[in-house]
Amino acid sequence: MRAPWLVLASLAHAQDAEEGCCSGDLTRDAVESNAVESCGTDQLTRGAAAATTTRAPIEAQPGAWDIAPSVLIQPGEFRMGTDRPRIFVDGEAPSRRVALSRAFLMDVYEATNDDFAAFVDATGYVTDSERFGWSFVFHLELSEARRAAIDKAVDGVEWWLPVNGSDWRSPQGPGSDVFAAKRGAHPVVQVSWHDAAAYCAWRGGRLPTEAEWEYAARDGRSQTMYPWGNELTPGGGYRANLWQGDFPRSNTADDGFSFAGPVGSYAPQTATGIHDLIGNVWEWVSDWWYEPEASAHDAVLRDPAGPSAGDEKLKKGGSFLCHKSYCFRYRSAARHKNSPDSASSNNGMRCVRDAAA
Repeated sequence: MRAPWLVLASLAHAQDAEEGCCSGDLTRDAVESNAVESCGTDQLTRGAAAATTTRAPIEAQPGAWDIAPSVLIQPGEFRMGTDRPRIFVDGEAPSRRVALSRAFLMDVYEATNDDFAAFVDATGYVTDSERFGWSFVFHLELSEARRAAIDKAVDGVEWWLPVNGSDWRSPQGPGSDVFAAKRGAHPVVQVSWHDAAAYCAWRGGRLPTEAEWEYAARDGRSQTMYPWGNELTPGGGYRANLWQGDFPRSNTADDGFSFAGPVGSYAPQTATGIHDLIGNVWEWVSDWWYEPEASAHDAVLRDPAGPSAGDEKLKKGGSFLCHKSYCFRYRSAARHKNSPDSASSNNGMRCVRDAAA
């Protein structure tokens, strides 16, 4: 069932949006307000009852953690956030001392289509996008004929189009089956926060907290912009799948990919061997959205996990749609948000597991 929120809009107006290629505007039930500080995914909500029905808890399947490689992250202290925020509305500041008291395992790669298929085959799980019957697709991922046939778009971020039949298996809609296209090693997309949490639970893990994700990304370099340092392309080499060119009109794909690429296509971004924390697809984390505050006397925050409730969930890392001119969120301190039922063609996840589990 399609939600009644879509409004007619022209792609010609895309140039008017500021600071955002991202999926944080893409909520299933709100399209009437213009994008601010976003590429649009935070406006993509669906808001229909179809995907809010209470689900049965997902039980961990013995051995499922081992379907994907992981690395051990030892406990420690670091500085989270930044005192030099680039996007103020995202709550990147202030920098604060954080201590993680428990070791955890983190997936080396973003969850792939093959990984998610194993979960669906074992459980019969139906994603939020499948329940709604549609999701959001970036316009250049569709043929000209397909784009011409869609007369609705999200007001203010007209490069995001609602496509009937788009889901994790067919992320650009009918005719885009990831397995027919031999994209099993690509990151699974069109997954909501609910879907991501269910997948990690089946594997005997969970989504990382924002603090765990950022700790792993910082990798001992507490205040560098990227996991590997402060230079985006050290020595002229690409370390992440991001946008090159004129967003949202043309991607020169100098880094090798116009859209999401196979996981692990670049060298590891951290000394621990983790790939694609920055770029490729956004990664859901467990925390509800909140705006950080400075701790008194620079006190250490221990194992922060965000508020106990909220309306939107956090995500980290940026995606192949991010460009400094539009969505400079491909930094360790950067953060963004979506409603937990939202999904798009640049949203994915990775899992963690307590080392003692």
